[in-house]
Amino acid sequence: MRVAILADTHGFVDPRVAECVAHADVAVHAGDIGGADVLLALQPREELVAIRGNNDTSARWSEGERHMLETLPREASVNLPGGRLVVVHGDDGGTLVQRARRYRRRFPDAGAVAFGHSHRLATDLGERPWLLNPGAAGRTRTNGGPSLLLLECTTHRWNVEAVRFPPRRTPPRRRRGAAPVDDESE
Repeated sequence: MRVAILADTHGFVDPRVAECVAHADVAVHAGDIGGADVLLALQPREELVAIRGNNDTSARWSEGERHMLETLPREASVNLPGGRLVVVHGDDGGTLVQRARRYRRRFPDAGAVAFGHSHRLATDLGERPWLLNPGAAGRTRTNGGPSLLLLECTTHRWNVEAVRFPPRRTPPRRRRGAAPVDDESE
């Protein structure tokens, strides 16, 4: 089974990330989605699992999408071949080391814990549960380009691959009487 893990889209999913999701059996969004259009753009073959992040509030989602927001849990668990993947947003405070200790104590029977919030792509595969942060899959603070993790699962083995795309450059803007300004889309 192939699982695409992403987070921190903040209202925009990079099309290259969406393409990777389309080739996955399951997609997991670890919060800070930003709107229903992001969820609709994610089309895995079998299942989409998404949770709320600290920025997924009714004040930040359009009025017409709030009914969808209300259905999103704060935490999820996905049974996969060979183990269970727990999904949290990661905004519960502390350093990465403190969160690692906390998640390993809280979810000792999980194969992995996926979380976002920091917008930093990172994996800790040193012990179980693995800690998987896919970075940011949109255009906000991507720290080097939009990213996601691909988890391959069998009943006997899990393998994780980090995928990072180069940042997209927006065309130069011209201001009246000024030279072009080149903006990064991060």
